[in-house]
Amino acid sequence: MKRNIKKVVVIGSGIMGSGIACHFANIGVEVILLDIAPNELTELEIKKGLTLESKLVRNRLVNDHLATALKSKPSPIYHQSFASRISTGNTTDDMAKIASCDWIIEVVVERLDIKKSVFEQIEKYRKPGTLITSNTSGIPIHFMSEGRSEDFQKHFCGTHFFNPARYLKLFEIIPGPQTSSEVLDFLNGYGEKFLGKTSVVAKDTPAFIGNRIGIFGIMSLFHQVKELGLTIEEVDKLTGPVIGRPKSATFRTVDVVGLDTLVHVANGIYENCKTDEVLELFKLPDFINKMMENKWLGSKTNQGFYKKEGKEILSLDLNTLEYRAAKKASFATLELTKTIDKPIDRFKVLITGKDKAGEFYRKNFASMFTYCSNRIPEITDAFYKIDDAMKAGFGWENGPFEIWDAIGVQKGIEMMQAEGFQPASWVTEMIASGNTTFYSVKEGATYFYNIEKKQTEKIPGQDAFIILNNIRESKKVWNNSESIITDLGDGIINLEFTSKMNSIGAGVLQGINKAIDIAEKGYEGLVIGNQGTNFSVGANLAMIFMLAVEQEYDELNMAIKMFQDTMMRCRYSSIPVIAAPHGMTLGGGCELTMHSDRAVAAAETYIGLVEFGVGVIPGGGGSKEMALRASDLFRKNDVELNVLQEYFLTVGMAKVATSAYEAFDIGVLQKGRDIVVVNKDRQIATAKQVALQMANQGYTQPVRRNDIKVLGKQALGMFLVGTDQMVAGQFISEHDQKIANKLAYVMAGGDLSEPNLVSEQYLLDLEREAFLSLCTERKTLERIQFMLTKGKPLRN
Repeated sequence: MKRNIKKVVVIGSGIMGSGIACHFANIGVEVILLDIAPNELTELEIKKGLTLESKLVRNRLVNDHLATALKSKPSPIYHQSFASRISTGNTTDDMAKIASCDWIIEVVVERLDIKKSVFEQIEKYRKPGTLITSNTSGIPIHFMSEGRSEDFQKHFCGTHFFNPARYLKLFEIIPGPQTSSEVLDFLNGYGEKFLGKTSVVAKDTPAFIGNRIGIFGIMSLFHQVKELGLTIEEVDKLTGPVIGRPKSATFRTVDVVGLDTLVHVANGIYENCKTDEVLELFKLPDFINKMMENKWLGSKTNQGFYKKEGKEILSLDLNTLEYRAAKKASFATLELTKTIDKPIDRFKVLITGKDKAGEFYRKNFASMFTYCSNRIPEITDAFYKIDDAMKAGFGWENGPFEIWDAIGVQKGIEMMQAEGFQPASWVTEMIASGNTTFYSVKEGATYFYNIEKKQTEKIPGQDAFIILNNIRESKKVWNNSESIITDLGDGIINLEFTSKMNSIGAGVLQGINKAIDIAEKGYEGLVIGNQGTNFSVGANLAMIFMLAVEQEYDELNMAIKMFQDTMMRCRYSSIPVIAAPHGMTLGGGCELTMHSDRAVAAAETYIGLVEFGVGVIPGGGGSKEMALRASDLFRKNDVELNVLQEYFLTVGMAKVATSAYEAFDIGVLQKGRDIVVVNKDRQIATAKQVALQMANQGYTQPVRRNDIKVLGKQALGMFLVGTDQMVAGQFISEHDQKIANKLAYVMAGGDLSEPNLVSEQYLLDLEREAFLSLCTERKTLERIQFMLTKGKPLRN
């Protein structure tokens, strides 16, 4: 039976309920959000003469919760206009509306009695066959469905979204005793394809998969921190980006999530997992109990493991439980990994450290590997689901079994034994059977060791994806130190940047030109995409800074011309060029996206022309392209200046879209040309299909444009008056004005006496000249240097 989800109802509008409602609205689904009606009036409602029967009062809780969610940062919604897809109501007056819904999601308070009474209400109104799921984070699913009808139980299971629902990819699906396989398969596919999640089917055990392993990791650190005499800064240094984990690492993450949330889950595991071999580990250490007593819960109470006083960040000393100035953490072992780019390649080095850091990693990984291997088959039958859950729910770059593989399975066992641990028997059986790794790659697909069948098997659900890690070596066509060209099959090749943060320097530009050369000679199309954290943070600033400081202006001019020519080559080649932006797509990364034939953007794309922040204007065709796009929107009898001003302000204010959908508003993505994919894992495969489609429809190399209408002095005069007023009002500095005036000159097409039609090359020459002149300015060099050393813009 084919299911279509057109309308969902979310019952419970707290942080989680509103977040889930927003994410369904993100993907175009109609949402009804319900919560209880209040039982007393506020002072304001009394003053207004409202009663408990007034609709405004009855929907106050749900409306307030949703409004708070929509104002929160980071935003739970891709575009504020999408909020119109959500309607609100209350559980007393509007429960009958669930009869029109395809999926009912319960997100009420974590109390079994309340949940059961909600399900009783649902049963009265839902139509047979409708999905019902609970977003519980720990209450056993089988308790919730007790006493419900056969049809209810068949269509009921747990669906555990991680908070915030838009940003965290884990979607745990927990079947109840009677859940039908059709429902499980549907939710598994829907989570991945429509919601953009990593769907993981878990067993109905306390805390499921993600929280069981994640809370184990955090609790073991709570106990280790005193045992090894480490400070919280040292633990956060050791458990952050160096091992492919989020910047917030351990203690900062607990502050953000809330210590009370962590304690709630840890207590749940301690009370309900009496057979867990390390049960005592889930018992709260004294310092955690003291922090709970003091209400030091993290961000929500303005102090936790860290506390902000004025501009200073203080850290908690776990021995004295007093705040002190933060101490910088450094370890010799970490210095050894500075030249190793990928976290997965660092683990072998980290566990050999002779200092406290090396000891920490050996103890930490030994206990984690032991615990994870012992959780099978308790929480899942397949270990890859543990890795998937940790990557998608906790932001780990690599899961425990991937890390174990990187260290070496046998080496990992030796390390465990040295720390007094033993792996689960299935691990030794696996090695004895001749399988020396948990994972292997064959023909572009990832295989795992199936414990039950005692043989390797392809991980299901990969067919919709292209995993570049799996084909990079076997399908390599060409590479240099900053880029690699891979054959995606069916006549399409992919260019991937491998430079630091995927910045665009000489090696990447060479790669783009080489990829187009190769594609034009023997392929149907080109995708420019990668599966790193970011698409590209822009041009190589260090190279621009060096050339400008050394006053190598001829060389700098050539470098900018090379960048511009390469962007134009993306636009004017005989094969379709598809960009696949995601994550940070800034400056030159944005220019590349704008010059491709089409962009297949991940929904989570943070894109914009940010060059103003470093004292220059977009110099790789971005300023030209914004003038061109404004010109294309000029309509007869319209005030053309207003259109141009919008595009000018987008560049001048260095606007960055916080989702691909917002990028359409600021003109860097275009409706009818560019498309958005919610699941980043599908992005390269979708971009390949778009390239193929364009090739099959008969792609012809476009003709260079010479019909761009520029407004000359008419526009330039308006922009110059505007920047004068901004300086007079002290909104911008004199150097900001200088940069804005240079941009105004380019986008107006110079000081032409009347509107005129010009070519792209004419605008590119103006753009390059303006960029170069700004690179001779001391204040621009100070801005570039500040960005390179501090990682943030300087206002001077």
